[in-house]
Amino acid sequence: MSPVTDPSVTLVDGFVPVIDLATAQGPSSRRLAAARTLGQVCATSGFFAVVNHGVPAATTAALQRATRAFFGLPTEQKEALLVDPIDPLMRGYGRETEPAIQREQGPGGSQLETFVINRLGEPLPAPLRPANGDEALCTANRWPALPGFREAFLAYFAESERLAAQIMGLFALALDLPEDWFEDKFAAHATSMAANRYPGQPGRPAKDQLRKGEHTDWGTLTILLKDETDAGLQVLDRDRRWVNVPSVPGSLVVNIGDLMAQWTNGRWASTVHRVVHTGDDTGHDDRYSVAFFHQPSYDALIECIPSCVTEQHPARHAPATFGDYLTAKMRRAYLHRRIAENLRAPR
Repeated sequence: MSPVTDPSVTLVDGFVPVIDLATAQGPSSRRLAAARTLGQVCATSGFFAVVNHGVPAATTAALQRATRAFFGLPTEQKEALLVDPIDPLMRGYGRETEPAIQREQGPGGSQLETFVINRLGEPLPAPLRPANGDEALCTANRWPALPGFREAFLAYFAESERLAAQIMGLFALALDLPEDWFEDKFAAHATSMAANRYPGQPGRPAKDQLRKGEHTDWGTLTILLKDETDAGLQVLDRDRRWVNVPSVPGSLVVNIGDLMAQWTNGRWASTVHRVVHTGDDTGHDDRYSVAFFHQPSYDALIECIPSCVTEQHPARHAPATFGDYLTAKMRRAYLHRRIAENLRAPR
């Protein structure tokens, strides 16, 4: 199944198309054409790759070097930055190889190391902090003592923040809203960024073994920087077939999450995806990626977008703050872990 897209915007068509964001620059008619294409894609697969996105190659290269340097540290140095169980935003180093998370990931489990930062973990002026949030939300990010590491991560974070805001503006146009409709909902946004390492294994992977189990993302949109040679990211299409996400040099992969599907009253799709071993992959090679999880302010009210509600399609979800939404998601996902005992929405 292929989305219907504007050929002036789409470089490669398909269930996961490649979109040229250069077409979204300039006159409002060009932005509207790009927005309509994105709206069609989000209603079909919710996954696309973008080129001409404006993130400098030098910034992504520095981030990739920093990511490899961190995961190459001795285990004890990484474990010194383990996620604090009382941190509601799970900043620091973690592993998804423990049995409880393996079960959570479903068939094939998960094999993954992560390092997570959050925007709220950096010093911010009062207007950019949660208005009524728990102070734990602003717990400091946990940085390794690697020269240039923090700078590389924050430089890429800032570029992704700009790109996410641009895409959210196009999303607004696609939903027949003013281009700035989402802006105030992200004034104190709680965006996380996760660096991932899928470690190599001795010998061939076990049958059905996945690098990352089947899942959907939770937030509004995810911007993914992945190894250009890695074809292991797959999405589940409407015919229940697994489709490879294109690996295009210089591109970033974007997908919408459960919150965007909820916000649009089911008009847009939050698609199941996974990371697999590919071809003759024996599991020896490490794979790396960095995911920017764009999330609104904790006190932003999430209620069905007016243009997505009709008499025939009434609102499916009751209004809730993003903080309440995220807390409910994390409680369900991490019920087996101590962190669930400490999760609470801002008051």
